[in-house]
Amino acid sequence: MDANFWHNKWEKNEIAFHQNEANPLLVKYCAELPLRKGSRVFLPLCGKTLDMPWLLSRGFCVAGAELSKLAVEQLFAGLGVEPKISSAGKLERYSAQHIDIYVGDIFDLTGDTLGVVDAIYDRAALVALPQTMRNRYTAHLTAITNKAPQLLITFEYDQSLMEGPPFSVSSEEVNQHYRGCYDVAPLASVDVPGGLKGQCVAKENVWLLKNG
Repeated sequence: MDANFWHNKWEKNEIAFHQNEANPLLVKYCAELPLRKGSRVFLPLCGKTLDMPWLLSRGFCVAGAELSKLAVEQLFAGLGVEPKISSAGKLERYSAQHIDIYVGDIFDLTGDTLGVVDAIYDRAALVALPQTMRNRYTAHLTAITNKAPQLLITFEYDQSLMEGPPFSVSSEEVNQHYRGCYDVAPLASVDVPGGLKGQCVAKENVWLLKNG
């Protein structure tokens, strides 16, 4: 993961990937996760996504990992709360009621530091990483969360037509990464309106990963 690439994106406000509302696919399929009020949902590479306040508004606790301190500061500013900042191993923890964000390299985040995770919601992490890093990421994610069930959203398109991120992740690759420790179930496949970044036809695929 090129840390400078992502720091530059945030510093230059080049964040077309940031949505101005909760992801409609999360809103539609969140109920597929085995969650109850107070459950803790982990969002890897979370940025300042509005999916987090949406989850909080439904009575869940959220945890996230994010490389950019600027993104996390903007997240808490948007929530209108002042975070408590503390050391968490090689990372910093920004915390407030029902929310903990770990700032730094996600590969430095341990399961002990992260704590209990009831479910994972990955809309922005797997698709943000180049293919050479995705095996390491998926193994690390399942390890630090103790194979928590997961709602995963991926893009699928002709990678030769556009450079990532977001990268295209095929159905075969999703199964390659996760079928060893999850039942992998496709929930939906929808066209990206207007194409991905207006450049090429793409689909968003929604997956439910549950322990077999």
